[in-house]
Amino acid sequence: MCIAVIGGMDRLGKHYQEEAAQAGVSLQVFNSSQTNIASKLKKADALVIFTNKVSHRMKNEAMQVAKSLDIPVFMHHACGVCTFRNCLKCLGDKLL
Repeated sequence: MCIAVIGGMDRLGKHYQEEAAQAGVSLQVFNSSQTNIASKLKKADALVIFTNKVSHRMKNEAMQVAKSLDIPVFMHHACGVCTFRNCLKCLGDKLL
């Protein structure tokens, strides 16, 4: 399973990766705006969007991709490691 994280803090990227590895999930982290993000998100099985640390343009682009490809999206305002851990648990429950 591959999960994409949109937003979040740069300094927590390593911790997001560690939590994903413990859950047996591959992770892509997009903290800042990138070109052609839509093509990169097409490989994801689910999206986690941290709304307090992401631009509106990036969030809207991610939502368009998710809607067109029927990818589950979890949006949370907080971007801490505990929040991400809870997202992984919810994803595991939903996708299994």
